[in-house]
Amino acid sequence: MGKVKFERLFEPIRLGKTLFRNRIFSSPQDTYRLTEGNFLDDDATAFYEVKALGGFAAVCLGDFMVDSRAGHSHPFQLRGDDVKGRISLTKTLNAITRHGAVASVELNHAGGNAGIMAEREGFIYGVSDTERDGVPVREMDEEWIERLINLYAGAAAFAKKCGAGMITIHGGHGWLLAQFMSPSSNRRTDRWGGSLENRMRFPLAVTDAVRRAVGPAMPIEMRISGAEHIPGGYDIDTGVEIAKALDGRVDLIHVSAGHHESDAASMITHPTLFLPDGVNVKYAAEIKRHVKTPVAAVGALTDPAHMEELLRSGQADVLALGRQTLADPDFPIKARLGRDDEINQCLRCFTCFSASTASGIFYCATNPVIGRERDALYAAPPRVRKKVLVAGGGVGGMQAALTAAQMGHEVILCEKSAKLGGALLCETNVPFKSKLEKYLSKQALLISRAPIDLRLNTAVTPELAEQINPDVIIAALGARPVTPRIPGVERAVMAEDVYADPSIAGKTVCIMGGGLVGLELGIFLAQSGRDVTVVEMASTTLATQEEQSTSGRISKPMELDAGANVVHGVALAQELGKLPNLTVLTSTKALEITERGLRFDGAPAADMLPADTVVCAVGYAPLEAEALALSSCAPEFYQIGDCVSPKNIQAATQAAYQTARDIGRY
Repeated sequence: MGKVKFERLFEPIRLGKTLFRNRIFSSPQDTYRLTEGNFLDDDATAFYEVKALGGFAAVCLGDFMVDSRAGHSHPFQLRGDDVKGRISLTKTLNAITRHGAVASVELNHAGGNAGIMAEREGFIYGVSDTERDGVPVREMDEEWIERLINLYAGAAAFAKKCGAGMITIHGGHGWLLAQFMSPSSNRRTDRWGGSLENRMRFPLAVTDAVRRAVGPAMPIEMRISGAEHIPGGYDIDTGVEIAKALDGRVDLIHVSAGHHESDAASMITHPTLFLPDGVNVKYAAEIKRHVKTPVAAVGALTDPAHMEELLRSGQADVLALGRQTLADPDFPIKARLGRDDEINQCLRCFTCFSASTASGIFYCATNPVIGRERDALYAAPPRVRKKVLVAGGGVGGMQAALTAAQMGHEVILCEKSAKLGGALLCETNVPFKSKLEKYLSKQALLISRAPIDLRLNTAVTPELAEQINPDVIIAALGARPVTPRIPGVERAVMAEDVYADPSIAGKTVCIMGGGLVGLELGIFLAQSGRDVTVVEMASTTLATQEEQSTSGRISKPMELDAGANVVHGVALAQELGKLPNLTVLTSTKALEITERGLRFDGAPAADMLPADTVVCAVGYAPLEAEALALSSCAPEFYQIGDCVSPKNIQAATQAAYQTARDIGRY
């Protein structure tokens, strides 16, 4: 029996003349951490380097724009047609290759979605005449098409000169090459449009030009959408024909799905937590049946055992990971060492996408290193080793204890209950929260393996703190649910109690509170067959005022105020739209809970909402006083997480991580 647990995952594969050390690739990802000239900065280099250090066979720099005049969709994109980027690109590619990974660069062009050209010149060059947001899109002529073919080739040659070991051509998700392939966007009547053969002429010309530019030995990967999932777009049958046209011309066909210009299709490209692991592998598996070229699958892959089976069953030759590389850049090395139970599996919560949309930096809800990769690679150890008492074993407390132990401190972790996990434990039986359960269990496992003195069923009091005599106290005590002050509230049950034991909810349920807790609980209960109504005082919980009916009911969810996590809001809105037995009432004030249900004041007038069960999900209040009671019990005191201000997993893990890293400077 071999010493490698997942033998197929770690079987090398040769593409072109290059040997890749395993079958786990880091899929193309871009980063907004660029200089003023749109070149990679040191933080961007570290963003890619940690993936190579973690054992990925290939690490791909995404969104390398081949045409800075007419190819950019937004300001923060890497310029691939400017020689001034040579130093930063060379440094980044070297940071990848020196750890044994193959560095790849993804060539892309926005085509008819080139928003920067629209702003600067008032029009866009696209595949066919149309308009985008009122801006005319002009059909490219032959001269412009030939210019683009040369630009792709030039960008490939430039990337190779700077140290790239593979070229990835983006032919999916609605970008330029996909615009030529798709009948939804290609309405040309010349040799570049019409039949699939004609629609493939430009992508194949680009591929051939790139091949001439980099030579016969260098591997070329083409990324396509197996199916577009947009009105008028192509399906998997056409996806197969596209792949067959590429067969033998490229070294790897990377099969994704969806389209970036459609929210619904984008949620297919980037599967939500409501979808199963590997939901998009079926597209790669179907294409693999028809081509000889190796095929890569991508989308919601988080479990090495599952990935091993996908390879063994012949559904793909390579598996590409995206968000999972953020949740755990060390995924490959942990899997190879048989420490797969320590892998931090992606929650698919979209914190990363929402954070990058809002701030330009990827953050991960459960991996606080993301966004701080350079600090993690090069930070100095603490000067002084200290005794650290962590009060509270929820998300923040567990992360604080683990980080403090990793920094070499003596750590005592106390949790007042019999199990680690805190308030989120109640959600672990929810099917679409299965990754949350894995995360909490993994954190508890790591604590059991770390040099941490864990004391369950132990509440931290000033007396206990005096007995332990720590140098540092980190208070991570959490929060308590808020109970609204309305008549009859004693008849209601709390959201966390329903999560923990859904049987206490009757056939018809009213949930007070349309935030994330209330909406996700509503989805959970509606999926079990209950009739659910979510009542929210605000007017913009689910949709804008214009999208609501006159009664205040929302019949077609379009937009969700999910706080900072705007992308998860899109996913939630789509899921809500699939559930006819779930209704959301906005601009609605709860007045009284009676034995019949909830009396409320909303459009058009006060009314009664019949319900077997009324649930409170109106928020949380920090255990501030309990935390502050410990503030004078140690020379250093830190208060983190929900006992400061109830927010989310990301806020708790980041505060815990940084607080623990800061200890020991003096």
